Amino acid sequence: MSIIAYRIWLAVTGLFVGALARLALPGRDPMSIFQTILLGLAGTLIAGILVWVIWRRSGAGILLSVICSAAILYLIRRRRGGSLTRPGHRF
Repeated sequence: MSIIAYRIWLAVTGLFVGALARLALPGRDPMSIFQTILLGLAGTLIAGILVWVIWRRSGAGILLSVICSAAILYLIRRRRGGSLTRPGHRF
């Protein structure tokens, strides 16, 4: 697989996981598509690290990736002064 195809695959995967995480939490989130991709990639990375540390296996499932991305999104909301249903102020 070429590096360009790999980057496109990463962007599509990050967008899919990030979008599912944004749908999992109620309320609007003022995020761009690029930020949604980064959210999904960060959640997938954390999920992969958790699976490796706990079970010594590679590859986290989609469900754990979405859960980790939703947790990151919740922390972003809390940092902005929001709650679970209210995103808070944008900086």
